[in-house]
Amino acid sequence: MRRLTRYIALIAMALLAAAGMQAQRPVHVKWSTEVDYDGKGKGVVRWTADIDAGWHIYGMTMPTVGEDAVTPEPTSFSINPVPGLTLDGPVQPSVEADVHFDESLKLKLPWWEGRVTFTQPFTLDAGTTGAVISGKITYMACTDKSCTPPTREPFEVTVGSPAPASDTAVADESHETAAVAPGRHTSTDESRLWAPVEMPDGHRDDVSSAESPWWALLGWGFLGGLVALLTPCVWPMIPMTMSFFLKKGKSRRRAIIDAVSYGLSIIVIYLVLGIALTVIFGAGKLNEIATSAVFNVLFFVLLVIFAISFFGAFDIKLPSRWSNAIDSKAEATTGLLSIFFMAFTLVLVSFSCTGPIIGTLLVEAASEASILGPAVGMGGFALGLSLPFGLFAFFPSLLKEMPRSGSWLNTVKVVLGFIELILSLKFLSVADLAYGWRILDREVFLAIWIVLFVLLGIYLLGKLQFSHDTPTGHVGVFRFFLAVASLSFAVYLLPGMWGAPLKAVSAFAPPLSTQDFNLYGGTFKEFHDYDEGMRYARENNLPALVDFSGYACVNCRKMEGSVFDTDDVRNLIESDYVLIKLMVDDKARLDEPYTVEEYGGTTDIETVGDKWSYLQRHKFGINSQPYYVILDNDGKPLAPSRAYDENVTDFIDWLVDGSNNYKSK
Repeated sequence: MRRLTRYIALIAMALLAAAGMQAQRPVHVKWSTEVDYDGKGKGVVRWTADIDAGWHIYGMTMPTVGEDAVTPEPTSFSINPVPGLTLDGPVQPSVEADVHFDESLKLKLPWWEGRVTFTQPFTLDAGTTGAVISGKITYMACTDKSCTPPTREPFEVTVGSPAPASDTAVADESHETAAVAPGRHTSTDESRLWAPVEMPDGHRDDVSSAESPWWALLGWGFLGGLVALLTPCVWPMIPMTMSFFLKKGKSRRRAIIDAVSYGLSIIVIYLVLGIALTVIFGAGKLNEIATSAVFNVLFFVLLVIFAISFFGAFDIKLPSRWSNAIDSKAEATTGLLSIFFMAFTLVLVSFSCTGPIIGTLLVEAASEASILGPAVGMGGFALGLSLPFGLFAFFPSLLKEMPRSGSWLNTVKVVLGFIELILSLKFLSVADLAYGWRILDREVFLAIWIVLFVLLGIYLLGKLQFSHDTPTGHVGVFRFFLAVASLSFAVYLLPGMWGAPLKAVSAFAPPLSTQDFNLYGGTFKEFHDYDEGMRYARENNLPALVDFSGYACVNCRKMEGSVFDTDDVRNLIESDYVLIKLMVDDKARLDEPYTVEEYGGTTDIETVGDKWSYLQRHKFGINSQPYYVILDNDGKPLAPSRAYDENVTDFIDWLVDGSNNYKSK
C-alpha cells in the first residue's frame, strides 16, 4: 500500500507538471558553469544553481527504503570522457542538502533551496595543453505541490588550449549547430535574433492573464445547468421527484436530507463524467482539440445536429431500456442507493435536452486547452441543475407557484437551437483560420450571424413556427423584449459587413484581416515571418512589435478588437513600429521539418505554428498567448513584456516607452 501511495503521488506530481507545461515550459533553476585552472595541470569545474523561491532540487543520493522504493530524480552530473583529463574524485556540493519530510511521498528526502554550488576537481595529464569539458546535469525541480519532469541541462567549458581537431570538438560543433536550428538560419545576424533574452521585468516564466478561465467556465457551466432546468425533459420532473422525496420521508428533516443527497448525487454523476473525459483525453489531446481541423469540424457538425434536434426534426435519446432498468433499481433499493439511482434516472431521461447543452459545454471546455476544463465545466453544470431541487425540498410551497409545462418549454428549446447554430460557427472558424481554407471569412461569418439573429427575433414574435410549435394569438412581454434584443443585435452586426470593428464580438468573429471589403481604414501592415519582419525593421530603422497570437485564442481576438483597433494605438504602431504577428497554431506544413533539443528531450518542428511556438519558448521562456514584446534590431527587449490587458491607456504608454527607448539607444 505504501508503494502504491508513492506511485500515485509521483504520478499526480507529473500530471500537474504536464498540465502546466501545456500553457508554458518554465525554467525554475538557472545553471551557470565556470572553470578555474592553475595552468599547471590542476583545475576545478564549478556549477552554480540559482533556484527560484518556493522551489527545490533533490540531493545527489536518495534514501534507501527497500526494493520497491519510489523516489524523485536525484541531482547528478554526467561528464563526457576527454583524453588526457582525469577527474579527481566525485562532484561535491558546497553544502549538504537539508533533509525534509515530503508529505506527498511520505519520505524524508534531501534537497537544496536558494543557491548551491557543486565542484569537480580535475587533472590534465602532462603534455595536454587543454580540453573541452562537456556533459549534462540531471535534476528535478519541485515545490510542495508539483514538480517539473526530470530535466537535463547541457554544459560546456574550455580549459587551456585544446587541440583544434578532435572527435569531441566535432561533436560539440554539431551540437551548437542544432542549438541554432530553430529558424534554419544561415547567417550569424539571424541566429542572434533567436537567442534567449531576459525580459526587463526580470522573469522568463508565466505572464498571468487578467482573466481566469476557471471562473468563467464554472459560471458558464452553472448557467447551462439552470437553462437545462427549463427544458421540456427536465422541468416536468421537478414536482414529480420532489413529491417522491416528500412522501418517502417520515419527517420533514428526513425529506430535506434525501433531497440534498439527491442533488449531490447529480453533481457526482456529472463530475465523474467530466473527470473521465479528462483522463481519457489528457492535456495534450485537449490542446490538440483547440486547433485541430478534425475536432473543430466534428464539433461544428455536432452542434448543428443538436440544433436540428432542438428545432424538432428528431429527438436524441438513449435506449429506453437503460432508463427503465435504472428506474427499477431506484424502486427496489432503499436509502442513499435508491436516491442515487433516482438521480441516474433523471440524467438518462433528460439526456435528449441536456445532451446538447453538455456537448456545447464540453466543446468550450476543450477549446480552453486545459486538462481540468471538462471537470470544472461539468461541476458547474451539475451544481446549476441540482441546486433548484434542493431549494424546492426546503420550501415545498414553491412547487405550487411553478408554471405548468406547456408550449413555453418548447419555445425555450427552439431558442437553444438557435444558440447552438450561432456557437457552432466559432469552431468552424477556428479550423478555417488555422488551415487557411478561407471558406468562412469575416463577412461570411457575420452574414450568417445576422440572418440567425433576425430569424430568432422573428420566431420570438411568433411570425416563424416549427412543426411542433403551438400557435399563439399574442406575444408575451418577455418574449417581445427578447425579440427586440435579438433584432437590435442583428442591426449592430450589420456595419461589420463593411469592416466596422464590432468590439462586442471580436472574441468570436474572424479577425479583420480576413475581411475582403473594408470601409473603415483597412488593417495593419504586418509580417507573419519573424526573420522577415526583423530584417524589414532593421532596414527601416524601426523597432519591432512582436505579437504571439493564435487562431483559437479568444483573448487575442479581444485585444485586437478593443486595443489594436483604436485610432491612437493604430497610429502609433503604423508610424513607429514594424508589427510581426506570429500564429502559434498555424497548421501550414514547413517545407523542411526539423528537430530541436529542449528540456532534456527533442521536439519536432513540423508546422509554421510549431516554429513560432518554439521561438516564444526558446527566446522568451513562455508559451501563452496573447504575448507582446518590443525588440530592437538585435532582437533584444526594449520594454517589459505584456499579456492580455484591455487597458488602452497603459498599452499606449507601453508603446511610447518602447519607441523612446529605441530612439535613445
